[in-house]
Amino acid sequence: MFLRLVADSFSRRVSRKLLTAGALALGMAVATAALSVSLDVGDRLAFEFRSLGANLFVTPHADSLPLEIGGVDYRPANAGADLPEASLPKLKTIFWHNNIVGFAPLLDLPVEAWSAALKTPPPTGGAPRATLIGTWSRHPLAIPDGGTFVTGVEKTNPWWNVEGHWFAEDMHECVVGVAFARRAALRIGDTVVLRADGQTISLTVSGLLTTGGPEDEAIVAPLSYAQQLAGRPGTFRRLYISAITKPEDAFGRRDPSGMTPAEFDRWFCTPYISSIALQIEQALPGTDARVIRRVAEGEGRILTRVRVLLWLVAAAALLAASLAVGATSAATIIERRTEIALMKALGAGSPMVKSLFAAEQILLAAVGGGAGYAIGILLARFLGQIVFGASPAPSLLVLAVVLALAIFVTLAGSFFSMRRAARYEPAPILRGE
Repeated sequence: MFLRLVADSFSRRVSRKLLTAGALALGMAVATAALSVSLDVGDRLAFEFRSLGANLFVTPHADSLPLEIGGVDYRPANAGADLPEASLPKLKTIFWHNNIVGFAPLLDLPVEAWSAALKTPPPTGGAPRATLIGTWSRHPLAIPDGGTFVTGVEKTNPWWNVEGHWFAEDMHECVVGVAFARRAALRIGDTVVLRADGQTISLTVSGLLTTGGPEDEAIVAPLSYAQQLAGRPGTFRRLYISAITKPEDAFGRRDPSGMTPAEFDRWFCTPYISSIALQIEQALPGTDARVIRRVAEGEGRILTRVRVLLWLVAAAALLAASLAVGATSAATIIERRTEIALMKALGAGSPMVKSLFAAEQILLAAVGGGAGYAIGILLARFLGQIVFGASPAPSLLVLAVVLALAIFVTLAGSFFSMRRAARYEPAPILRGE
């Protein structure tokens, strides 16, 4: 009988019920789009943030005090500690190895450099001085799982702009900073001679590098040539790593030494940048892995603000839907005063009246929420294509959340109307008072 009453009530006043369902559908569509994009935005933005460059910096634990000017280490080639190049494949064995999108070892040393077009080589100390940065550009690295991982500064520093092309590691090539190229009168295709500690090598300039930093005054070449001039084969001095991370919250910023075993497992198994840094230190003994805070904290602030904005939009849409439901339900209760009074006169109690209207509202919520989810998925795909160039996939979790929100919004919006209906006294209404 109860279901019959609900079905009969739902079949009448169709226009008002369509208005309520439409308001719910619009609110749920916005909420669906915001939820879908919010769930997907973390991974999308984390990947996009890698264009900002490396967010981890690794140095030897026993390294001497660096002598840096403008971000370039000017210590002699034989000063400071080194790290073995052969240990780098271990980076792809840590728990979060799939989050490491690239890394680049660097070995800096001061050199003298001049164009090979000069008929007479300048005397020692008489040539323009520069910093040689030995590194990888696109280096195929054999990793323990049997695969090959291609990495280098093209992944850790994608914002470095090269006019021409990056050096090929199997060729005698280098890229020259634009400022030093002007000072030494070097152009693409020229041959530059590098001298350090009495050794010389000749490299072809394959490109001109612009970074807006100290690298504009440097020469960037394959790591093997820097090792050769420094007399340190198979070693490097510093390592930049680009990793996809989760922005640190209050828990992520805690000191792991003060955590319980359960808390440490949770922290270790979350891709916080600090937990990845610890895993890198464990994989490369004798190293210090430091977070480049300017990059990591900037990523966290942007991601947090985007998510807050999406949640605010969803909350505003839900509030608007709740107000619309409240207005239509109040009008419906007034129109059905006589019906409610007759039900009470025939023996229906207040709980029965409330249950009848609640069942109607839940049915409306299911219809409006389902329609809103379908519209919201289309809206989320549109937003995803515009912002990220990729659409978030439909999620059953989002569908369940949207239906639950639709029911909550509908019942909350009609709460006062249902309470008012339950308080109606049948006698005055039936007498027309």
